[in-house]
Amino acid sequence: ALVPDAEVEAARRDGFWLFGYGSLIWKPNFAFAERRRGFIRHWVRRFWQGSTDHRGVPGSPGRVVTLLPSTSPLLSNGAGGEEAPHHTFGVAYFVAPSEADQVLSYLHVREKGGYSLHQVPIFSSPQDQEPCIEKALLFIATETNEEFLGPAPEQDIAAQIFNSVGPSGPNIEYLTNLAEALDREGVDDPHVRALHSLAARIKPSATPPAL
Repeated sequence: ALVPDAEVEAARRDGFWLFGYGSLIWKPNFAFAERRRGFIRHWVRRFWQGSTDHRGVPGSPGRVVTLLPSTSPLLSNGAGGEEAPHHTFGVAYFVAPSEADQVLSYLHVREKGGYSLHQVPIFSSPQDQEPCIEKALLFIATETNEEFLGPAPEQDIAAQIFNSVGPSGPNIEYLTNLAEALDREGVDDPHVRALHSLAARIKPSATPPAL
């Protein structure tokens, strides 16, 4: 659910939990007091969000991950790879009250490319019935944001990632870092695994473009 303004202000005042499922897993780049592994339910990670501010440029976007509801029609018929699990692994960070205002302001800039602030419970494992964290903030780029690219054949997504570069570096670096971070955590995400495997087999026709 979208976060009401009153709860955002409470987070700035009292500190907050933040759930990361993409680059925040390996590169939070902010001060935090605690880190926990966790899962969210009924959301699916996909490389369907365009990036023109980090891993691509206007007119030639890269692709980064967002979350889709597991009931989304876009996920029907196996779109995006193997049948999606109805839970997604990530990392939750607790940001202390003394850092909360600064970190939340930083995150709004970092996630400005189509992402909006939502709130979900976090579970220690997919099988748990009770959440370990009742409310955590997270940023999701919904299907209605203007940079959403949506599904495509995985070979095409892998090629787009392989050839894209932006102010934060090559898009392939983002995919590789995510795949390796999930491997270190012992988590298998079929969509990420498939794209990483496909991208690794692409033969560059020339040196990938640089800014």
